[in-house]
Amino acid sequence: MTLLKLPSATAASRPALRPRARGRRGRAGRKPRVLVAVTALFFALLYLPIAVVTLFSFNSKKSLTVFGGFSLRWYRAFVHDDVLISSLGTSLRISLVAMAGSVVLGVALALGLVRCRTRLGPLAGLIMLVPLITPEIVTGVASMLLFKGLGVDLSTGTVMLAEITFSISYVTVILRSRVAALNPEVEEAAMDLGATRWQAVRLVTLPALLPAVLASAVLIFALVFDDFVLAYFTTGVDPQPLSVRIYSAIRFGVQPTINAVGTLMLVGSVCLIALALFIPRLFGRRGGLDILSGE
Repeated sequence: MTLLKLPSATAASRPALRPRARGRRGRAGRKPRVLVAVTALFFALLYLPIAVVTLFSFNSKKSLTVFGGFSLRWYRAFVHDDVLISSLGTSLRISLVAMAGSVVLGVALALGLVRCRTRLGPLAGLIMLVPLITPEIVTGVASMLLFKGLGVDLSTGTVMLAEITFSISYVTVILRSRVAALNPEVEEAAMDLGATRWQAVRLVTLPALLPAVLASAVLIFALVFDDFVLAYFTTGVDPQPLSVRIYSAIRFGVQPTINAVGTLMLVGSVCLIALALFIPRLFGRRGGLDILSGE
């Protein structure tokens, strides 16, 4: 008789255990309120000033503290400002040249680092990472001293050279793991069919790297267009990049037109970075934040 009662006792005890288990899982799954508050405070401090700049770029009054209503007054003022438009064109030219130069050199460097079989390969890879960890102000001062030591006058060309040199490492980091993931047998098969080494790289390797190359190009364009530190130390008197021109203008007081320019630059940079992350999906490849890590 005792054995017959055991199943019923066990069954009766199971419902009492389940709510406790659910309660423990529920308490373990709750997020600490302190961490949620700290995260919310972090994002508020990070994005609230940007939101204020964006809001006052639509201000109908010439005020940076009182919002008088929505208007496109300061965007129209930016369009009719010849100095700012000239600086915008200069920034676009610098970004395009830096993008093209850094992508060409970065692709070649990534291929060389992956295919290098000597002991200098790891050392070269380490040296390539130095610009990424070096403070940009150090790079800017060093570039300025180099140009001055060589007797080269600071101009738009010096900014282009400095930006290309600084951006090569970003392209190489993005493309290096992509090159390592390629199957070398495909390139060897092309050479077995009569292609030269250069033809195999041009017809087989580069098309396989095209999504990552385009993504890195768009990313470099956005980084160079917004760059201030390196451009400030290597630019001449005129014409100046847009970021340097904005800094020169705010030294005499912040004008509402600067809010409109900053908002346009923010929107453009966000669109370019989103495009860089979306490009691999257009080719049927993986997309997302793995582009930035080169995975």
